[in-house]
Amino acid sequence: MQSDLSIRPVRPDDLAVFFRMQLDPEANRMAAFTAPDPADRVAFDRHWDRVLADPRNRAWAVVVDGTVVGNVLSFPVDDTVEVSYWIDRPHWGRGHATAALTALLREVTVRPLHARAAKDNLGSLSVLRKCGFVVCGEDRAYAEARGTEVEEYVLTLPA
Repeated sequence: MQSDLSIRPVRPDDLAVFFRMQLDPEANRMAAFTAPDPADRVAFDRHWDRVLADPRNRAWAVVVDGTVVGNVLSFPVDDTVEVSYWIDRPHWGRGHATAALTALLREVTVRPLHARAAKDNLGSLSVLRKCGFVVCGEDRAYAEARGTEVEEYVLTLPA
């Protein structure tokens, strides 16, 4: 059975769902580059207030069969635009991240687009490659969720 996946602009009532998803230790470990304290609701709300207040950011809820299962975003970083996504762990492995990122790429037409993923986050790297992103570099950064520096790939979706 094919799921009915769509994306729509984030609404205030989505934030409680996003916060709950952020509390998953395994999802945080996999994402690596997360909030210093995922359980800090005040910091979470401040972060999302900034995301939603900046008109350069595009933030969508990922909805499957009427249920919010994640989010997908585009946002400026210096002179580039990056993408990011988070799918609730019970929904991993079902193609939702790929479908959500594909939907985002229809909405965000600026190219090139950029993304980053921990080198050992094979699921996210697979999603990005399926959507046309290619590795264009490597970096190393401190990953709050792992408490150490982590090697990451820098990817681009060419023009």
